Amino acid sequence: MMVSHGLFWTLWMVACFEQCLGQDLQFPELNNGAVGGSVKFTPNNPPSTAINQFTWQFETILILTGKPDSPTVSSEYQDRVFLDKNTLALELWNLTFRDSGSYNLSVNTVNGDEIREQTSLQVYEIISDVTLTGPQETLIEDESSANITSKGSGNITSVQWMKDNSPLSSSSRIIFSSDNRSVYISPVERSDTGELQCTYSNPVSSETAKHTLIINYGPDGVSIEGPNVVDLGVQIFLSCSANSEPSASFSWTFNGSDTGVTTDKYTIDKTDFNNSGEYICTAFNRVTNRRELKTHALLVQAGGGGLSGGAIAGIVIGVLVAVSGICGLIVYLTKTNKIPKLKSEAQRSEAPAKSKEKTDLTYVNIPGHQMTRGGETAQGKGGDSAIYMNMKTDPNSKEDEYVNVKHGVPSSQR
Repeated sequence: MMVSHGLFWTLWMVACFEQCLGQDLQFPELNNGAVGGSVKFTPNNPPSTAINQFTWQFETILILTGKPDSPTVSSEYQDRVFLDKNTLALELWNLTFRDSGSYNLSVNTVNGDEIREQTSLQVYEIISDVTLTGPQETLIEDESSANITSKGSGNITSVQWMKDNSPLSSSSRIIFSSDNRSVYISPVERSDTGELQCTYSNPVSSETAKHTLIINYGPDGVSIEGPNVVDLGVQIFLSCSANSEPSASFSWTFNGSDTGVTTDKYTIDKTDFNNSGEYICTAFNRVTNRRELKTHALLVQAGGGGLSGGAIAGIVIGVLVAVSGICGLIVYLTKTNKIPKLKSEAQRSEAPAKSKEKTDLTYVNIPGHQMTRGGETAQGKGGDSAIYMNMKTDPNSKEDEYVNVKHGVPSSQR
């Protein structure tokens, strides 16, 4: 039992010791350094076991060896290395490309065990002098092409293109070279205007160059803002705008005649009827040598071309008040019996007129009597009994018509 118990503890301590040593000497797999710079190889955790001797090597070349408190440095690495005796971390200065490679650490414990760990170093030249070269000629939308080329020094492991701080992607118009160090744009568009950025980088450094592209375009999208119908005697403004790079110049014509106005705003201080007609604004780009125009119709009318909401409301209120007043008057007259009284008086005044009209229409001449007509005497002849009837066949005629009737039969039928 005693032997088995002792063997168990021995095996357990060996396993723990090896595990602990393995954890203490673990390094990052790869370290990066810059030419002229420094690098430090540090175990993930300091060793926890007493160390009898250690050795650092680069490939097969000895860097230093000995006890942590008094290591021996090889002549090749004099004044270039430093050892942390507590962690066995190695710091290497004044790096060169020749320092790239594998680094090994061997540890001998006081128990006679040896543990080996390895890491690596890659040394890069710092990137510098990155430049961008672009077209110097004027670029016109849909006509020109642009080739932008980058250059730089150092170990370049990555080239990235940006436009206005956003990644620049390839397309049917945007084509990158095989090494990604130049970009060709054809044809250029207005959206290409902006700042291009090219960044060279490696694990230890990066540098960015910039180039600004200006794409000339337009004018297009010409528009005129202003009223189409205005009152007489008011001030108005017509404003012309256009999409253009560089900014467009403007000119105005009225009914086919040049107005002499060469700004984007046309002003009429006081309208009259002669201002009615067709206004044309022409936008011109001196770089693209393109022009575009826009037409605007203006009608000047006599004042009051439309009532405001307040005026309409006032008219409606006035009409309602008038109607209410008339209704109130009718109700008042009806209640006070003044309307029937007026009607009776009107009927009495019409009666004499009708009586007079009947008197004027006819009269009868009786035999043996005389009646006067027009100042002359009319009487019966030949002993016949004659009746004369005065009739007005036409109410508008002033002439009297006489019909001789004998024994009740008109003479014309006898």
